[in-house]
Amino acid sequence: MNMTKIPLGEWVDSLVDWITVTFAALFSFFTNLIDGLLNIIVDVLSVGPPIVLIIVLALLVGYTSKWPLGIFTVVSLLLVDNLGYWDSTIQTLAIVLVSGFFIILLGIPIGIWCAQNKTVQNIVTPILDFMQTMPAFVYLIPSILFFGIGVVPGIVASFIFAIAPAIRMTNLGIQEVPKDLIEASDAFGSTSSQKLFKVQLPLATPTILAGINQSIMLALSMVVTASLVGAPGLGADVYRAVSQINVGQGFEAGLSIVFIAIILDRITQNIRKPAYEKLVSRKIVLSIVGILIVVAALFNTFTKEDTIKGTGSAIGESTNYKIIGIEPGAGLMAQAKTAMKDYKLDNWTLVEGSSAAMVAELKKAYSKKEPIIITGWSPHWMFASFDLKYLDDPNGTFGGAEEINTLVRKGLKEDAPGAYTILDQFSWDTSDMEKVMVDVSGGMDPKEAADKWIKANTDKVAKWTKGAQAGNGEEIKLVYVAWDTEIASTNVIAKVLEQNGYKVKLSQVEVGPMFAGVANGSVDAMVAAWLPSTHKDYYESYKKDLVNLGPNLKGTKNGIVVPKYVDIDSIEDLK
Repeated sequence: MNMTKIPLGEWVDSLVDWITVTFAALFSFFTNLIDGLLNIIVDVLSVGPPIVLIIVLALLVGYTSKWPLGIFTVVSLLLVDNLGYWDSTIQTLAIVLVSGFFIILLGIPIGIWCAQNKTVQNIVTPILDFMQTMPAFVYLIPSILFFGIGVVPGIVASFIFAIAPAIRMTNLGIQEVPKDLIEASDAFGSTSSQKLFKVQLPLATPTILAGINQSIMLALSMVVTASLVGAPGLGADVYRAVSQINVGQGFEAGLSIVFIAIILDRITQNIRKPAYEKLVSRKIVLSIVGILIVVAALFNTFTKEDTIKGTGSAIGESTNYKIIGIEPGAGLMAQAKTAMKDYKLDNWTLVEGSSAAMVAELKKAYSKKEPIIITGWSPHWMFASFDLKYLDDPNGTFGGAEEINTLVRKGLKEDAPGAYTILDQFSWDTSDMEKVMVDVSGGMDPKEAADKWIKANTDKVAKWTKGAQAGNGEEIKLVYVAWDTEIASTNVIAKVLEQNGYKVKLSQVEVGPMFAGVANGSVDAMVAAWLPSTHKDYYESYKKDLVNLGPNLKGTKNGIVVPKYVDIDSIEDLK
């Protein structure tokens, strides 16, 4: 059917832009609120050496779920501390607790409202269906625009994704209260509030707690997703391990998440009927826990010294001493960390996230003419869309100009000689790549943008295909990382291969899997190797198992980037 496409995506973009501008003050308030609450919880959990919190959690788990699980808690958390993930674990616990707090604060009242009003239930139910089935990654996109990069959008996305069970189970628990008990309470002249708090909620408590338990588990499952927008914790460690194909680190961080999940699950599952309630009243235990929290908060308040992050740097104060980065496994991030050491930027933080999150944060700051510092590389469409500049790098930490190379698996020349020839002869300029990137950034489908460029540059494409044997439907697997440069180049070369008789399959992965896939032969090629600096470590690890066909683009550059309206010119100005 040749129908005009409904511009649904454009409508959503316009709506999000309007919301971002109209409710900017409200979003700023919530950002500060959530950040402040998170910092308080982190400070409370961090009071004293790790063994203090380990003992408290072990006693709480043992009290609710019997002593063997208490011993398990001690052993597992000591292992986490030994492996070096204690700080990340504290961050993850804090994120889950903040998400859980807002889930309980809003989920239970909405669930009660649904149980008491059929119209509300009919409205809320499809909304919950939408929230539970929409991919969690989608929530991150507007969250970045509303709340900026960092932990807050991760918590908001976790809250949206995880609140549904709390609402549903609260509604179900109240509706399942026997009707004869409701009738009896009515017969005794109970008011609506008396009936709710004296009859319905007590009887529905097991079901409500089950919903809260499931919501907390869902919130914990979001920690890796939240790391895509800069949320710290074990999720960021897992994401870093995946992007770097560090199996050991991934297992360690993943195991730490499993331990936290078991501990939280057992506490929330058995808090209503603790295993040793006959020995010690639940009220006494909860009171002790509350007192410990208050004491820890007060202790932290009186003992915590005010720290000065910077040394009077105006740009540091205005950007909260943050450099907005991209994926943790990117070579550019390794260069940025080295630069921070070389220039002694000890007070600065390099925020890990994703290239998309970084650009979203740039757009937000640029529209308000606010200072922002990012990691940058060219070619990139953002240099055509925004007035940006590289900061001078007098120490040469980021190196000089780089090249993007084409790498193929061993044996491709024999298996698909025509494809090998095209890949070997593929070469273009930064201006060519930028034309495709600008079209893609403007909303055009990457395949359409590639096709548009190819039709406008038949002479260049003819040089790539000269002397290449036509394919006969053989499948060529190309792999790329979701950088704008690689989306452009991979789609262009894929279209050229298809036009020459090959069936092309594209796979988007992280940097580490991209190199590993070509090296182990599970994919045929990539046109995305930034050498000699950005992807140096990956190339050195896998170069013996792949074939380097040389550069397909020259003159790339990496560095620290700021808008031109920011009044600094060198990385040294960040000191």
